Amino acid sequence: MASFTDLQLEQLEPGIWCCTIDRPKALNALNGTVLSSLLEAFAWLQQQDDVRAVLLTGAGEKAFVAGADIAAMQTMTPLQAREFSQLGMQVMATIEQFPVPVIALVNGYCLGGGCELALSCDFILASDTASFGQPEVALGIPPGFGGTQRLARIVGKNHALSMILTGERINAAEALRIQLCNQVTEPSQLLELGLSYGRKIAANSPTAVALAKELIHKGQNLDLQYGCQMETELFALSFSGADQTEGMTAFLKRRSATFSLSKTEQ
Repeated sequence: MASFTDLQLEQLEPGIWCCTIDRPKALNALNGTVLSSLLEAFAWLQQQDDVRAVLLTGAGEKAFVAGADIAAMQTMTPLQAREFSQLGMQVMATIEQFPVPVIALVNGYCLGGGCELALSCDFILASDTASFGQPEVALGIPPGFGGTQRLARIVGKNHALSMILTGERINAAEALRIQLCNQVTEPSQLLELGLSYGRKIAANSPTAVALAKELIHKGQNLDLQYGCQMETELFALSFSGADQTEGMTAFLKRRSATFSLSKTEQ
């Protein structure tokens, strides 16, 4: 286990880590301290040899993250607001670009900056009591951590406009319908569902998983021709590593592959 201010990191199983935002009395609201701790935590994880999947959640039963800390934001100057947005954007980009899949476990409120945090993850798994929303317009501001950009890319422009311009919340069933989340389960089963995703990912080649994640995310901003060219290059690169040899040898010999744990930076 590793501890950071208002955040805990714990290895649940070999290769599977859980990162918990630990401000339950504040509904895990994001302030500068929490955002900085997230950067530190993912930097620490990237140096470890045994990380294949990361579960990201909030402490307590009421909230994943109920939003950014409004009390901390109320008196910000435009310059301070810009710096706060830039810090949040850095966190979201760090998670999105992390070479290991990150799985959001959404228990309760997932609003504003919390929804933006979930959107930066590779999977969103929700309890049936979860609620999602981007209510910033009611506070006199637009989303500031990438919500206008990632939400539209994930659920489409029309659903994003509806959620952001009305500020209304949607429940877990609606989030699943518009493909904002991947799966919904009972609160008591949320962690186990996250672990089941983590185990499936951890059984595969960490190199191949990292390359595939990179291709999908970067490909969203490329036309098809350039995206396919990048895929060809990374496909060829995968043949220079031990995982390709082990995976194909195991397949031909009809046995399970054994991929060695390696630093996420590789």
